[in-house]
Amino acid sequence: MVVDDEPIIRKSFEELLRPKRYSITSVGSLSDAERLLKKDHFDLLFLDVKLPDGEGTDLLERLMKMPERPMTIMMSGYGTVESAVNCMRQGAFDYLLKPFSLNQIEVLVQKAESYGQVLRLNRFLNEQLTDSSDLIGDSEAMGSLKKMLRKVAPTDATVLIQGENGTGKELIAREIYHASNRKQGPFIKVNCAAISETLIESEFFGHEKGSFTGATERREGRFELANGGTLLLDEVSEITPRLQAKLLRVLQEQEFERVGGVKTIKVDVRVLATTNRDLKKAVEKGDFREDLYYRLHVFPVYVPPLRERVGDIERLANHFLQRLARRHGLEIPGYSQAAMDRLLQHPWPGNVRELQNLVERAVILTESGTPVQSSALGLPPLGGVPAPVAPLESLAGGSGAMVSAPLVETAAPVSGNVMRPLHEVEKEHILRVLAALKDNRTQAANILEISIRTLRNKLNEYKIGTEGALEESAEET
Repeated sequence: MVVDDEPIIRKSFEELLRPKRYSITSVGSLSDAERLLKKDHFDLLFLDVKLPDGEGTDLLERLMKMPERPMTIMMSGYGTVESAVNCMRQGAFDYLLKPFSLNQIEVLVQKAESYGQVLRLNRFLNEQLTDSSDLIGDSEAMGSLKKMLRKVAPTDATVLIQGENGTGKELIAREIYHASNRKQGPFIKVNCAAISETLIESEFFGHEKGSFTGATERREGRFELANGGTLLLDEVSEITPRLQAKLLRVLQEQEFERVGGVKTIKVDVRVLATTNRDLKKAVEKGDFREDLYYRLHVFPVYVPPLRERVGDIERLANHFLQRLARRHGLEIPGYSQAAMDRLLQHPWPGNVRELQNLVERAVILTESGTPVQSSALGLPPLGGVPAPVAPLESLAGGSGAMVSAPLVETAAPVSGNVMRPLHEVEKEHILRVLAALKDNRTQAANILEISIRTLRNKLNEYKIGTEGALEESAEET
């Protein structure tokens, strides 16, 4: 963020940094800066000393009291040695005198970025010293999981980590890496569901200059970057069938060619993979190669959902409370008994991720020095009846246009027996959203906050094809 009352200076920063893929926000007053700092996280702050509504040094002083704060570079057109020294003593990262060149800005940004990486690494190493393991829980399910991880971590075996969304599959992968013989090597992650089909091959294997439009230089892929270390294939079930064959080859032979290249590159990479789908069923349906499945399924690991490890909820809740209270600069002694009872009774369909997000919300709503009350959790009272909800049809107008409505308010009351498997409730909800939107899958995916591909896969699981459905929009294609 750039805080300066001169528009030409703000514009200069934006024109320099945006093409270099930095996310930049610029404002002209202290009040605007403080408003944004409360809403978002910034890594670097360029702050003018003199502003229309106050002194930049006052904001610098307040920033230094925050546990999570941006590195701050002060700027001034009336700078003196004394002013610069005072700012540095207050905690400023650097001091910039006006007028300055664009090259000076670029050097300072790179310097701050490098320093930030050192700080993050130092914080990470300190956490490793204080916490021997991030796997929290003494339940029987977690005990069995930890025992399996101790067995497989020192080996080079491929591990397939399976479990519902929010259970901590990536955390398990990192635990295996840190306990492995490759912990001194790189740990590279690729989210297979977040990269388009046209780019994922280049992400995996890299490309040569000129191999396709936009390939202006040679680029190494994730397998190359992970050489000597570990590669995590997150949501591996989302890889297209064409790429599955190439992935099988590199897993078996540890060699590949870059996109547009002819030279065979050999690597030494241990592969970990995660999925929230039943890959065995995907194989039976023809969505996933059987030979690749067995190549990944060397050592399967199942991460239990939170409802199967109720005994760990209290420890997890206290762990998140301490960490998040420290992050927000608050002193919160714990939970009231009513709040803890409510946490223990909740079914946690979103698993550990849901618990962490809920605790953060509660921390923000709780006054420092007081325990978290059940009202801050935002959960319905024990034995209470959920409030009436808006019908799904309110999501769409007559023409099928979407109107803004929180997803949580669109869930229909469950008729009959509420004790049903989660997948049945999910299926019913997805089909109702599609029906309300006249089978517009693009809008449905937006409402459900999932990708088009994930929606298509779920419909395939339900054995629902395109018969009777409207064509997917051009946006999806």
